[in-house]
Amino acid sequence: MKNKFILFILFRCLISNSTFAQVNWPTEAWPIAAPAEVALNSDSLTFLERELGSGKYGYVDGILIIRHGKIAYLHSFTHDYVNLYKVEAREKGPLNPTDPSGPYNYFNSWWHPFFHESNLHTLQSVSKTITSIVIGVAISNKDFPNLNTSILQFFDTSVVKNIDDRKRHITILHLLTMTGGFDWNEQLPYADPKNTGSAMEASDDWVKYAIDRPMSDEPGKVFNYNGGETEILAYIFRVTTGMDLEEYAVKHLFSPLGIKNYYWKRSPSGLIDSEGGLYLEKTDLAKLFYLYLHGGNWGDKQLIDPWYVSASIKPYVVISANVSYGYKWWLRKYGNSDMEVAWTGSGFGGQVPMIIPEYDVVAVFTGWNVLPERPHYTPSFLLEKVLHSLDEYNLKSK
Repeated sequence: MKNKFILFILFRCLISNSTFAQVNWPTEAWPIAAPAEVALNSDSLTFLERELGSGKYGYVDGILIIRHGKIAYLHSFTHDYVNLYKVEAREKGPLNPTDPSGPYNYFNSWWHPFFHESNLHTLQSVSKTITSIVIGVAISNKDFPNLNTSILQFFDTSVVKNIDDRKRHITILHLLTMTGGFDWNEQLPYADPKNTGSAMEASDDWVKYAIDRPMSDEPGKVFNYNGGETEILAYIFRVTTGMDLEEYAVKHLFSPLGIKNYYWKRSPSGLIDSEGGLYLEKTDLAKLFYLYLHGGNWGDKQLIDPWYVSASIKPYVVISANVSYGYKWWLRKYGNSDMEVAWTGSGFGGQVPMIIPEYDVVAVFTGWNVLPERPHYTPSFLLEKVLHSLDEYNLKSK
């Protein structure tokens, strides 16, 4: 499977590099097409809009579907979050642990889901995927160390707690693939105070909280979802490049793609919140995924080496029969072929961007369902809906 993924990425890069003049590069703006122009079924998309807007899947904020480099469907829903979450915004709890007016109050309408009533939307853990992309750019520029480098070399080990042979063996690659081996429980609802991720966000120093955790497994052996590992990556990035991850992203990634409107909040120590703090417009988030769809190529520039793109979407860890994990990318199979895999992000509250490379599709869904009892959609559900809006997929499935 690894070789097939590499060949597929190299093929996409060759196509992008040899025909970039014909590809739509939306640096300034996305071209727009009617669904039928790019072989999308408008009735299916209208039905999806009505279904998501019915309330059956909670608070859905937006739908964006791009095919062949053109926006074919774009819709936004509005919700009065100031009143919907006004009680929760004033009461301290796991999602509002310290300051009701601060950025870690998940019900504060100033911070979540829109920043200052703009079109920016919280990405939550899709920020992890973007962090991986930034690291890919830095590696391609030879500004970031080898992925097999031990992470403890970037710390003063005299003050790091719970060091044993397992912690000494943690590498950057393990942090990228959520296989660091830390004792960490982020499977509970984030409203549960026992959730380790929520406990980290309630602490004053997220990196110290994460690196000091005891070990539970040998690195590289067990997938365990851990936001703290991505925060450690932000710290390593700053130490090794001499630049803040946001500063580097703006200079070497956002600017070439024409992304000018963004916000990236920070942890209490001042370090960038790489595990959940990025805000982008839907159309700009789609640019980052479009970059991966074209193998790290944008116009006449190769921003990310093809090998890193290929490695990112290689199934490094198998999560279930149809879901694997790469370098902060969720890989979702929808058929029997190795090529029938969607590359997705996944963020708390309903942030689901996806690439369906087989059909030249980038799609983005946003929402804000942060309470455990709220109904919500799943990435697999959205993937299925997008697939069934494609004329070729429906013909192939008959």
